[in-house]
Amino acid sequence: MPPPLHLHYTVGTCSLGPLLAARSEKGVCAILLGEEDLVADLRRRFPKARLAEGCPWFEKVRALVDGEACDFPMEMHGTDFQRTVWRELMRIPAGSTVSYGELARRIGRPTAFRAVARACGANPLSVVVPCHRVVASDGGLGGYRWGIERKRALISRDALRGACRRCQ
Repeated sequence: MPPPLHLHYTVGTCSLGPLLAARSEKGVCAILLGEEDLVADLRRRFPKARLAEGCPWFEKVRALVDGEACDFPMEMHGTDFQRTVWRELMRIPAGSTVSYGELARRIGRPTAFRAVARACGANPLSVVVPCHRVVASDGGLGGYRWGIERKRALISRDALRGACRRCQ
């Protein structure tokens, strides 16, 4: 039996509102946004983990969420399918979006667009794993676990970043 997971977390604010960052011994494993009880959300996502306050990388996580380039180790907790979806999400460049169906095709599961949408909703690493870059097949924003206004703001910010990269 593996030893229990120990997570250190900090709750604060960022440009997108309330923010929780949590890290395990291996790296940041949760970046949660929203007005709901973020600690309860962390407990729901990691029910067997021992939680303690004090994530030493909170400021780096906040800077990244606010649009700055930052680097820190990460640890993805999810099913094999979820991690496959999340890795593919990380390949979508800033300024680009794909549909749930296209993302399902990219991972070799063309009929699994609903499962892809559920994996996006289960993503514990908001912004880092850019599930906000997945849109409905008609080009509409679709849903977003942390609110459609945050998704709109992130897509707008990505569009600026993508345009800056294309100009260089």
